[in-house]
Amino acid sequence: MWVRGGRRPAGPGRRLCWLLCCSALLSPAAGYVIVSSVSWAVPSEADEELDSASAEEAVPALLQDSGGIWQRSFPASAHGEDAHLPPRAGPARARPPPAPPGMFSYRRQSGPRLRPSTARVLAHASAWGCLATGSAPEQIPGLPFGSCVPISDGPLNNSTGIPYFYVTPKDPVVANLMKNPMASLLLPESEGEFCRKNIVDPEDPRCARLTLTGQVMAVSPEEVEFAKQAMFSRHPVMRKWPRQYEWFFMKMRIEHIWLQKWYGELADISREEYFKAVPRKA
Repeated sequence: MWVRGGRRPAGPGRRLCWLLCCSALLSPAAGYVIVSSVSWAVPSEADEELDSASAEEAVPALLQDSGGIWQRSFPASAHGEDAHLPPRAGPARARPPPAPPGMFSYRRQSGPRLRPSTARVLAHASAWGCLATGSAPEQIPGLPFGSCVPISDGPLNNSTGIPYFYVTPKDPVVANLMKNPMASLLLPESEGEFCRKNIVDPEDPRCARLTLTGQVMAVSPEEVEFAKQAMFSRHPVMRKWPRQYEWFFMKMRIEHIWLQKWYGELADISREEYFKAVPRKA
């Protein structure tokens, strides 16, 4: 039948041909799903690793190439869109080596022999720490009272492992220590470069933390000169602090050493091992 304009309406054959052309153009995208506009493109070498490795192990491989937004589905059950697709044919490939140390996948070398030296590294590298004391005010008697304080265990070329402080009697922490000298000092690994070099947040649980507990007391007159070198060499601005605040030096007589590394692991280091150890590079 002819219609106005002399053109015959499109029949079923033309419609089918048009659909076949569209499907041919879209066929290269089979087996792919778009997960987000900022997804990583997965290299072909990582296909097999994604099926068996955990998400933590897979992330470094994903970061190797950011050239596209299409990501191979892994596995079909994860997305469901390609569950009907047949398995891909092709020669078996050798399993790639594990991803190099990086985000989410590194584990620091550690052991009983390395723990004391790691603790000494943290004590020497830390320029500040979190000091927890028993509260003296009547409103919260005996409750933990925390404060961030500058510290030093000695000049850069002379690590003693003993934290020194430069404080004023007007500081509530000092008032607490005068009533109860027992305190805990937390030294996080955020002062070092190990976690940053491994692309890990310094506050990540896998970064080490050192806790020293003991009595904090005023430095004896014979030790004041060394305490001054220890603090002023690491914190030169202290020399200019107002003198009317009656600054003086204190130090901690360490009784217990606790090193926490990885997820919840806690090591009790003896004083003998701690002071015998030589600080090593983190």
